[in-house]
Amino acid sequence: MTLLVRKLFLSVVICVVTAFLVGGQQAEAQLGTGDVRVPGFWDPRRRPEKPDLSRVSAIRFLTEIDYPPFNFAGADGNPQGFNVDLARMMCEELKLACTIQMRKFETLVTALNANQGDAAIASIATTPEMRTKVDFSDPYYRTPARFVTRRDSPIDDALPERLEGKKVAVVAGTAHEAYLKALFTEADIRSYPSADVARLALRRGDVDLLFGDAISLAFWLNGTDSENCCGFRGGPYMDSRYFGEGIGIAVKRGNDLMRLAMNWALFRVWEQGRFTDLWLRYFPISPF
Repeated sequence: MTLLVRKLFLSVVICVVTAFLVGGQQAEAQLGTGDVRVPGFWDPRRRPEKPDLSRVSAIRFLTEIDYPPFNFAGADGNPQGFNVDLARMMCEELKLACTIQMRKFETLVTALNANQGDAAIASIATTPEMRTKVDFSDPYYRTPARFVTRRDSPIDDALPERLEGKKVAVVAGTAHEAYLKALFTEADIRSYPSADVARLALRRGDVDLLFGDAISLAFWLNGTDSENCCGFRGGPYMDSRYFGEGIGIAVKRGNDLMRLAMNWALFRVWEQGRFTDLWLRYFPISPF
């Protein structure tokens, strides 16, 4: 395979895979207000059935202590954040009383398995390892990868043939670095020890692009630290081999009733547009 053919092949593969993942099997993204993309994994043609919850009087949600804006303690010490608001919406749909308890992230699985909670909504990634410990609801968001450039950059799309020789910052030892090395072989990959250092390199103009976790990049772009320097280009990239299967609500293994209840409530919140409203409230710059 010649170099030109290989580049064209990689571009086609990336475009096809990205298009499939963004718009594929379960309406992976929908348009919100102002054409901002909002993750959506629910196909209206496959409506989940509401399980019989007549024997369930309340749901005890567990969440993490400090992972803003998804979960954190508010000024009054009570749980707040995207995950917390979503849990409360789900409880409204299920018409059940709910409690939300904050715990350290590393204790959540143990607490579930000890029946100290019914469901953990704490941005827990659905991985093969985690599936051996807990069961998961359907995913309610994913963690895509994106490229970022300075606003004055002439790069309008991040395809392999357009990045030949371009300096791309990435955090060393991450899945994002591995993805670049596998698919963007002609780019000049510059690996940095941390996200902060990589972002500084882009802001200074030491590199042409930055590749990384789109959710954290969205908050950076929307915050003061970026100094309004930059914006997303291309993507999102959601190859599950590198960036995971998505984020779900964890329940104790074998607790199918709770898992199905979570799936039904997530679908209802999405179907009514409440998930979109919630997402846009927390993500004015969408990572998708």
